[in-house]
Amino acid sequence: MDAQIVKRVVIAGGGTAGWIAAAALVKQLGRLLDITLIESDEIGTIGVGESTIPTVRAFHSLLGIDEREFMRATQSSFKLGIAFENWSAIGDRYFHSFGVIGKSTWMADFHHFWLQARAEGFAGSLGDYCFELQAAEANKFATGENAQISYAYHLDATAYARFLRGMSEPDGVKRVEGKITKVEQDPESGFIQALVLDSGQRIEGDLFIDCTGFRGLLIEQTLETGYDDWSQWLPTNSAYAVQTTSTGPAVPYTKAIAHEAGWRWRIPLQHRVGNGLVFCSDFMSDDDARALLLREVEGEPLFDPRLIRYKTGSRRKVWNKNCLALGLASGFVEPLESTSIHLIMIAVTRLMQSFPFNGFDEPMIERFNALSRTELEGVRDFIILHYHLTQRNDSAFWQRCHDMEIPESLAKRMALFRDNAQAYQAPDELFRIDSWVQVMLGQKLLPRGYHQVARMMPPGQLRRTLADLKGNIAGTVAKMPSHQEFLDHYCAAPAA
Repeated sequence: MDAQIVKRVVIAGGGTAGWIAAAALVKQLGRLLDITLIESDEIGTIGVGESTIPTVRAFHSLLGIDEREFMRATQSSFKLGIAFENWSAIGDRYFHSFGVIGKSTWMADFHHFWLQARAEGFAGSLGDYCFELQAAEANKFATGENAQISYAYHLDATAYARFLRGMSEPDGVKRVEGKITKVEQDPESGFIQALVLDSGQRIEGDLFIDCTGFRGLLIEQTLETGYDDWSQWLPTNSAYAVQTTSTGPAVPYTKAIAHEAGWRWRIPLQHRVGNGLVFCSDFMSDDDARALLLREVEGEPLFDPRLIRYKTGSRRKVWNKNCLALGLASGFVEPLESTSIHLIMIAVTRLMQSFPFNGFDEPMIERFNALSRTELEGVRDFIILHYHLTQRNDSAFWQRCHDMEIPESLAKRMALFRDNAQAYQAPDELFRIDSWVQVMLGQKLLPRGYHQVARMMPPGQLRRTLADLKGNIAGTVAKMPSHQEFLDHYCAAPAA
């Protein structure tokens, strides 16, 4: 322990990113570290990252978070996937669920068997063979010790940060109120030495975590790390966000509804609904975007819509010298597949696995950056897929998305699926085979060929197998309570 060089961790900024980092570090490495978080009540947070993916549950387990307690505190509801409307064409709809589709074999994934059945005329919808998808469409939900269901949460981001703060401070995280007015660096190495607050207080550290949002106070304004702009592939750059009153029972999925210059989200919580409209300012004015959002939302707005500007892309290094950027400070790939909170959590997990107790080793930092970049580029490609693989030509925005050149990595993946129905998940990628298949088929990329193993089955066996799968799923879903009934029984939050 006497050899430990890096002990003082200073987190610049609170919000979701800051308090996720604080909660994880103090829970897992608290006795080895001195953790300080600086935030100002005067600086607002974006606070609209209210939809998650199933990896959040493993992270919560790591922190020992009780699900019911968390859900009550954050007014959460359950999430089984995302319903996409108007993406491939106006009036079209498909579902990207968190579930496994059918049953695969070592030789071929389930969708190859489904494609063979489709060719023979009895396949039905691919979604018929996914439990989570059918439960979502029926507005059903149930979980418990023996329940096999893949899900995430819709949550109140501001309440979530408050919940994590309530866990972290009793465990030893020191919160300091104030604005950062100066960043002190070592004149020779450029390493950050201390942060100076408007009060004059000076906070020294060994490792600094930048959670200052889009401005990247440490990683960019101080260290000038650089930013790779991805707007040639992801052209949206603005969003309006507003919360509304609930108009009915909460459904267990997010809605992503495309419009002429982007898309809008609808995220149902227990006490309200989160809404937003993402758009490209080159194709839609702020006034038109705001009017469209207010025209389409259900329920009464709880405040005036807030405008958020962003540039899609990635910091060239998320870890530079003795500074690690988290959340919006590290980059932004827009909220379409609800990956923002996951990317914070996986970065914190990697930090804990490779914590620089003995000093800042360049090969370790390079490895960290390479892993982060690979995962973010995989997320980027998955989101580009939604925009590019469209048949819409009703607006200049969608025509641009259809015609744009895409990254070679995505072009090869699409060609592999188009020609042979092959989909894959590389070792450091987030999205599963089932996710790629659901979106590519949902966006109307129908393969020209597929694995013929299903033709080895005796006549009628494939038909019976699919019928049994569909029937078992339908029977299970029929017995489940509604999502709202389960929420009321399992984790009803106190009135807001």
